[in-house]
Amino acid sequence: MSELFNRRPSQRVVIAGVMMGGGAPIVVQSMTNTDTADAASTVKQVYELAQAGSELVRITVNTPEAAAQVATIRRQLDELGCDVPLVGDFHYNGHRLLRDYPDCAQALAKYRINPGNVGRSRDSEDPFTMMIETAIQYDKPVRIGVNWGSLDQNLVVRMMDENSRLPQPLDAKHVTQNALIASALESAQRAEKLGMAHNRIVLSCKVSDVQDLIAVYRALSSQCDYALHLGLTEAGMGSKGIVASTAALAVLLQQGIGDTIRISLTPEPNGSRTQEVIVGQEILQTMGLRAFAPMVTACPGCGRTTSVFFQELALRIQNHLREQMPVWRTQYDGVENMTVAVMGCVVNGPGESKLANIGISLPGSGESPAAPVYIDGEKAMTLRGDNIANEFTKLVDDYVAKKYPARTASSPKLARMIPIQVQ
Repeated sequence: MSELFNRRPSQRVVIAGVMMGGGAPIVVQSMTNTDTADAASTVKQVYELAQAGSELVRITVNTPEAAAQVATIRRQLDELGCDVPLVGDFHYNGHRLLRDYPDCAQALAKYRINPGNVGRSRDSEDPFTMMIETAIQYDKPVRIGVNWGSLDQNLVVRMMDENSRLPQPLDAKHVTQNALIASALESAQRAEKLGMAHNRIVLSCKVSDVQDLIAVYRALSSQCDYALHLGLTEAGMGSKGIVASTAALAVLLQQGIGDTIRISLTPEPNGSRTQEVIVGQEILQTMGLRAFAPMVTACPGCGRTTSVFFQELALRIQNHLREQMPVWRTQYDGVENMTVAVMGCVVNGPGESKLANIGISLPGSGESPAAPVYIDGEKAMTLRGDNIANEFTKLVDDYVAKKYPARTASSPKLARMIPIQVQ
């Protein structure tokens, strides 16, 4: 791996078998948007996210009804063969929910605590202390997740007052950035004083602006060795959310900052929640940090490629690879590193196809109606006729079966489950 990717030293945290930090591969996680009290819909979405490759899935635990269903959700996922760890997202009343529903506290693999709204109690009970003590009791790690939109205002006021007395005060934005970091670090130190182990704590300081996120995490990473969770909060919808998240995370990841990521996309109406998982994976894979699924190289098209056939084939192959990966992961070692090229004309088609593991160069405008196929850099055959798509798809499947060795019991664990139909 390039020296550009030297990772920042961080503590390793183990979350129900998933390793995070300490040089472990960067973990992709996601979050459901179902009502957790609806166990059936939550199980379905968690399963879909895990099948897409989410290695941790966070669920909202905000009401007694939701907390009461967590153990059921965990059990049903286990029955499906889906062992993806569940993270409980708590705000305001988490201390009471964890106390009143011990099955929930036990079923979750990690607790997310927001120090800005962990809750205020009118009696002698301290919500933060109660949550940390519960985590210690059940041996659960915690993520102390500070958020720009729910920052502890008492802390902000205190730091603004302190800043105003400085000979050269900082502007309000810098004070707020410092308050985010202070909230995370002070809460972590408090958790350790309560008995939480240093290597059972993950920190995050999420904001919705790209440059602010980069500045905050650069500063945070220089002040601690906790495992860090990255994510641009409220990233937005569609291309805006994807571009903003990629711009922010790519800079930090390139500098070795970050141990786990989540892409907080707003789904299109009735859109799949799994898009955020795929985007997270593709950020890591295109940067050369991890491999999740075979990558398709395809040209953008130009006046030489007036036919849409190569576009349709590229989409078909890309979808086919993703659909097959849950099976291929369990059968073949290294298949996630495969590259496939689907090119549209003779200009770059043969060259790109030779560089891929398997590639096809389709005829452009005015070219001979033939499609040479290259396998491991060598021309293997030429396809013609109306069945090129089916023939090339079969060639890809055959290449996987011949090229990649069968998985064994000693192979690294890449898949968390085998495909099972969820009704």
